[in-house]
Amino acid sequence: MKRIVFGITSLQIGGAERVLVDLCNRLTKENKYDITIFTLYDNGPMKNDLLPEVKVKSIYSKRYEEFNKFQKIMISLKLIFTKPPEGFDTYVAFLEGPITRLFAKNKYKEYSFMNEGNNKKRISKINKKDIRKIAWVHNDISKVFGRGIKSKLKSKIDGNLYTKYDKIVFVSDENKKDFEKIYGKQISKKEAKLRKEGRKGNFLEVIRNYLNYKNVIKKSKENAKLEISKNDINLVSVCRLVDQKAIDRFIKVHSRLEKNGVHCKVYIIGEGPLHYDLQKLIDSLGETENFYLLGARENPYPYIKNADYFCLLSYYEGYGMVLDEAKILNKEIVITNTAAVESLEDYKNKKILDNNENSIYNGLRKILTNYQNDKKNLQKETDEEYINKIDNYYEGIIKSVEEILD
Repeated sequence: MKRIVFGITSLQIGGAERVLVDLCNRLTKENKYDITIFTLYDNGPMKNDLLPEVKVKSIYSKRYEEFNKFQKIMISLKLIFTKPPEGFDTYVAFLEGPITRLFAKNKYKEYSFMNEGNNKKRISKINKKDIRKIAWVHNDISKVFGRGIKSKLKSKIDGNLYTKYDKIVFVSDENKKDFEKIYGKQISKKEAKLRKEGRKGNFLEVIRNYLNYKNVIKKSKENAKLEISKNDINLVSVCRLVDQKAIDRFIKVHSRLEKNGVHCKVYIIGEGPLHYDLQKLIDSLGETENFYLLGARENPYPYIKNADYFCLLSYYEGYGMVLDEAKILNKEIVITNTAAVESLEDYKNKKILDNNENSIYNGLRKILTNYQNDKKNLQKETDEEYINKIDNYYEGIIKSVEEILD
């Protein structure tokens, strides 16, 4: 049985975290893999969604938010000297940043495993040369760390670190192209080296996000007391409250709509460092009765299901896992033109808006004004047709993941 470790910063509520939990649970059922999730910080709520067979190991027993400013600085310095966990066949850095840097280190040792029931029995041996390393990229790598001097330094360092992996997986074609623009020279050298060694397969590969779609449908039907109004057009978004998601721009657009007599209510589900600043903006624009920051919800699916439109109006995105969840629930989706539009290629009920404030304002104004007509003309497949389609889609993703793990 192959021993695989997936690394991620934490198991807090988030898109990549949701994908990892569902993926590990699904792979465990194949009885081919012994899976461990390695996190920097413990106590993330999504840990509770893991099957008992999936093990979790963490460097720190607390959440990142529980450390003070000085401790956070010391943690960042300590991570430079931290070694990767030992004793695995395959190391998968599942998120850009600290985990990718940690797993790139060449400190893996030859390791012998012992049977847990009989410590004297050697059951397998892993040679350092046989250890595989895979990096997963979920976002536009050029925008993840911003544009300052610090971000340029991280970008330079990461370019060399990614070449230490045997394969890099992207969740969208657009993100793969962005990565190639930045790290083209390093990639070419790495691919030439792999060819010289007689390695088969591509160094860069695109695999879409896996989701437990049955669980999404089941949870969307749970009884929950929702704050959503039944007498208004409701827009729902599920995201972290960070710059990338452009919630400040959404608030300003909504304020303009209200002032010009176009009414709807907006509900944002998710938490993040910008909560206080965004709430101040809502208050200052007199939007407190129409634009709501609801905070994190362990089960956001009833909100998505009961929304009139699901919105993701970010400055930039990766594949946009939350869009797959909205698709599973067959919702009408409004999105800005980012890499995430790939996830909607074959989806009928979508509206794609240019990624600037005026285009979003004009697009939403048109959508809300034509709401009744759009509802009449909405095309939806039967439940049976749709379930068969998404079942085949996600099983295809599992096969692709197994191919790179095997």
